[in-house]
Amino acid sequence: MTIRVLLADDHEFFRSGFRSALETQDDLECVADVGDGQAAVAEIGRLRPDVAVLDVRMPKLDGLTAAETVLSRGSGTRIVLLTTYDDDNYVYRALRAGASGFCLKSMPTEELLSAIRIAARGDALIDPSVTRRLVTQFSAGMAPPATGAPKELEKLTARERETLIEVARGHSNAEIAARLYVGEQTVKTHVSHVLTKLGLRDRVQAVIYAYENSLL
Repeated sequence: MTIRVLLADDHEFFRSGFRSALETQDDLECVADVGDGQAAVAEIGRLRPDVAVLDVRMPKLDGLTAAETVLSRGSGTRIVLLTTYDDDNYVYRALRAGASGFCLKSMPTEELLSAIRIAARGDALIDPSVTRRLVTQFSAGMAPPATGAPKELEKLTARERETLIEVARGHSNAEIAARLYVGEQTVKTHVSHVLTKLGLRDRVQAVIYAYENSLL
């Protein structure tokens, strides 16, 4: 199945270069490229791409606001944000809005293309250079603590709750499997159950959920 992609970036050189990279991929199709956030919101509404890649800093409407606008409308389009700045506040705001990825433009092209594929299949990716630091920032209080444990946590089994905590610590499925002495497929099953029971889109939202509800 071909993944339909919209690209929004005000730097024409980057935009044209990344579009060329997309067009070399058999499973990716660039349905439009635009140079500002307002155009991105309009074209996402019109074309309904599978994934929209948005630069954080754009004229008329910045990428974060564009992402929040699109996602607040219940769009099925997955959002991947690009930036030259690894600012934790950008990341937190993006993930709170429901973005499926936050990547630095300095990432190799193949990794940016991979981020699009990851978003399209319903998972999420944060640039590895900021993931662990973001978790530390959550721990330091970037996310406001909840006043009480939400009732839906009672739906989780003890092992599912352990898995959620390990996800919130930024561990991969393989790392969680080693820490809990279970198979990696078992971890994948637990993660899937956690997301379903808590009504979360992906494991990045699970990180936010865990810290906002003081599970660590």
